[in-house]
Amino acid sequence: MSIKKITKLAPKTTALFICDVQERFKGLIWQYPSVISVAGKMIKASKILDIPVVVTEQYPKAFGPTVAELDVSEAAISLSKTKFSMYLPEVVEVLKKNETKSILLLGIESHVCVLQTALELLEHDYDVHVIADGVSSQNYPEIDIAIARMKSAGATITTSESVLFQLVHDAKHEKFKSISGLIKEYSEATKVNKILQRNFGANL
Repeated sequence: MSIKKITKLAPKTTALFICDVQERFKGLIWQYPSVISVAGKMIKASKILDIPVVVTEQYPKAFGPTVAELDVSEAAISLSKTKFSMYLPEVVEVLKKNETKSILLLGIESHVCVLQTALELLEHDYDVHVIADGVSSQNYPEIDIAIARMKSAGATITTSESVLFQLVHDAKHEKFKSISGLIKEYSEATKVNKILQRNFGANL
């Protein structure tokens, strides 16, 4: 299959979406600590690169707030929702205000909220980069199917480390050392991330 387009990333036109990484899912989501770790890394990277962060919580009355491990206090917007997709009117306003073209998407569950967010963003002509080492579900076989569906719909399937190097694109970039240091900070967590290992095995 030929690649239809090469999707480039630039901090000024990129946003990070953190989908429903909430307290009540602890112990339920497969490899949830890895999802939280990748989300934390990407939030820190977004602060370094001045990328707006969009955070949602699915029905927090039932599923609780965003996990305490993540500092989302500086998010461009943080919303509770009942709709599965993150594509909400308030989110669209943020995207338009920042002239966003590309979305980095991670969170849970891969086959429900993450999938529906990706499909709706693609429908509205955004470039969607699914952070494969940062998405999961309660039933892990759902992950491969969801990622395959997002890929077939036009999303780019990538990893947290890959997109960070893509965002700085050159070792001479003024933020390269900070991003490189962040990657080293999370190197051990990356090595034990079974979601990443699973996606590699899935031959995506």
